[in-house]
Amino acid sequence: MSLVLKSVQKSYRNPDGSRLPVLSIDEYRLKSGEQAALVGQSGEGKSTLLNVISGITQVDSGSIVIDGTEVAGMNEVIRDRFRAEKIGIVFQTFNLLPAFTALENVLLGMSFSGRSDPQFARELLGRVGLEHRLDHKPGALSVGEQQRVAVARALANRPRLMLADEPTANVDVANQENVLKLIREACTEHGVSLLLVTHAREVADQFDRVDTLSDFNRPEVAA
Repeated sequence: MSLVLKSVQKSYRNPDGSRLPVLSIDEYRLKSGEQAALVGQSGEGKSTLLNVISGITQVDSGSIVIDGTEVAGMNEVIRDRFRAEKIGIVFQTFNLLPAFTALENVLLGMSFSGRSDPQFARELLGRVGLEHRLDHKPGALSVGEQQRVAVARALANRPRLMLADEPTANVDVANQENVLKLIREACTEHGVSLLLVTHAREVADQFDRVDTLSDFNRPEVAA
């Protein structure tokens, strides 16, 4: 299995000191190389789920195993290194650094794991159709081109798992299919497992496996 979650609990503290349960997951699994769309409405905990899987946010309790390694109990430094080496993330807002070129953004993605491979960075950008835009900064790129840079950056460290957070939310309808095709083909080519969260059913319907967050996340149980 590429990803296994068991007995995962996550809550946040309200201003009055009470706890707001967000995640209560008995079990969730994703096989190596599998691609799944996870559907959930706004506020249901989709982004929180990706954040706890990636280690950006720590769980209150439970087990998260990625590529055979338990990550939930790691300290922050080790968790950050593991994320850089094993997990690729495509953020909803891309999170490209505006002062750096497309190539530099991908190389910076590599640097978090201590790697630097300009040839592979150029190859990735070429595979997403940006070989002629290597030296362009995000402000000089279209939204679709920025998304492609983000996908290339997410693949830069040859991850085992790709997490995509509403990757079509900032792309016009005409380009949604292209973005999804790009992400899925890139993951297939590199043997990367993919978990994509979305609120849009038309996006999820393009996947063979579609999961609904509310079917296995029951935060009211932890209330």
